[in-house]
Amino acid sequence: MYAVSLDAPYLDTDADQLCFSLDLTERPALAERVVALDGLEVRLRLLGASHQVFAGPVRETVACLQGAVRGLPETCTRHLPGWVYDFGATTRRLPSEEFSAEVAQVLDRATDAEHSLCGVFPGSPEAVTAVVVEPVGGPYGTGLLWRTWHTYPQNGQIVSTHSRLEAR
Repeated sequence: MYAVSLDAPYLDTDADQLCFSLDLTERPALAERVVALDGLEVRLRLLGASHQVFAGPVRETVACLQGAVRGLPETCTRHLPGWVYDFGATTRRLPSEEFSAEVAQVLDRATDAEHSLCGVFPGSPEAVTAVVVEPVGGPYGTGLLWRTWHTYPQNGQIVSTHSRLEAR
């Protein structure tokens, strides 16, 4: 795992401010990690306003974006030349003890993962953005699965995303 203490406030202070895009270029990153999985370069990027993952033809951004439509899709599927991309997101609001336990599980999962990037924002050890990526087998070979978590201790929210990119 690659973990960093982020020296910047997080800009998305509520899950409702998050937006989803597959069309954006790089945003300024607070931390970045590049990993190679099954011949694909994967860029894991933590932003002051959440994350970007660039893998193959995908440029996934989940962030607070000025002027964009707020809200994350429950699901999204895109057929790209030679690839299929699936995305899903859930937001949960948890009581304090459950929130703390869930954040601990996220940190453990990111710590145990070989290919991850995790950032803790100042002001709270439970203000976390984490990305974990791993190779998965698909019917045509190359595939990736990544999960992200965005935690909001001020209101007990956890946004979880899961994405899958498979060659076809």
